[in-house]
Amino acid sequence: MEFTIMAVPRIRDRSQDSHKGDYGRVLVIGGSVGMGGSVAMAGKACLRSGAGLVTIATPRDCLSVVAGFEPSYMTRPLDCDVHGRVHEKSLEMVDDLLQTADCVALGPGLGRGPAVDRFVVQLYRNVEAPMVVDADALNALSAHSERMSEPPGARILTPHAGELKRLIPDLLPTREAQLKQAMEFASKMGCTMIFKGHQTMVTDGFHEIFNTTGNPGMATGGVGDVLTGVVAGLVGQGYSCWDAAVLGTHLHGLAGDLAAEKYGTASLIASDLLDYLPAAFLSHMGEST
Repeated sequence: MEFTIMAVPRIRDRSQDSHKGDYGRVLVIGGSVGMGGSVAMAGKACLRSGAGLVTIATPRDCLSVVAGFEPSYMTRPLDCDVHGRVHEKSLEMVDDLLQTADCVALGPGLGRGPAVDRFVVQLYRNVEAPMVVDADALNALSAHSERMSEPPGARILTPHAGELKRLIPDLLPTREAQLKQAMEFASKMGCTMIFKGHQTMVTDGFHEIFNTTGNPGMATGGVGDVLTGVVAGLVGQGYSCWDAAVLGTHLHGLAGDLAAEKYGTASLIASDLLDYLPAAFLSHMGEST
C-alpha cells in the first residue's frame, strides 16, 4: 500500500465574543469498577481539546473516582450490576444528555458482559449524534457486527489490531494486509476509522492517510482513551469526522512526542499526554500560521 502522509487541518480561531455553548457538548460514556481512570482521562482530553461542556456518564460505583479526577467536567451516575459495570436500563438515565450532545464518546473502561453489549448496541444503533467508539464498546460490537451498518449518525471507530481482529475474525497477520481490510470494513460500515499502530491510519473506506507523530512510549494503557477524548472534543466543536480524526491523531501523537522529550519513552504514561496537549495545540497553531 502506498502511504499518503497526513495533510493536517488547522485549528480554528475563536471569536472574542464566543461562549462555552459555541464549542460543543460532549457526552462521554464509560468506566466501571477498577477502570474509572479510562473514562476520566477521555473526559479531560475532551476539555483539553477545546470542548465547551463535557459530561461523563459512568456507573455510580466508580463515580467518586471519576469525579475526583478533574473538577472541570460534569458527571452523571448510571445504574450498574453487581460487578460495577453499566446496566442496559441506564439508557433512560442518559436520554436527556443524548438529546443535546454534539458528540458522544463511547467505550473507555466499560468492561465486558452481556448487559454492556446490549447497552452499547442500542446506543450505536439509535443515537443520531456523531459517536467516537473505542475500547470495550468495540468489543461489544464485535459480537453484533451485522448491526453496525447504516447507523443513524456518523461514527468514528478507533481500534488497535487486537480490537480489529474481533471485528474482523479473519484479519490477516501482516500490517499491510490489515490496512486493506480496515479500509474495506470502514467502507462496508459507512464509518471513519482510526486504525491505531505505527503510523496510525485514518480511513473512510475510500481514502487513507497516515500519521507521522507518536513514539513507542505511547504503547501503554490509557493512551487510546486520551485519543478518544481528543477526537470527540473536536467533533463536538463542529469539525467533520474526517478532520477530527486526522487532526486529533496528529495532536495526540505530538503530545506524546513532547512528553517523551521530558520523560523518555520507557517512563511515559497516558496522563502525561493530558499535560502536553496544550503544548501540542500551541505548536500546531504556530505551524499553521
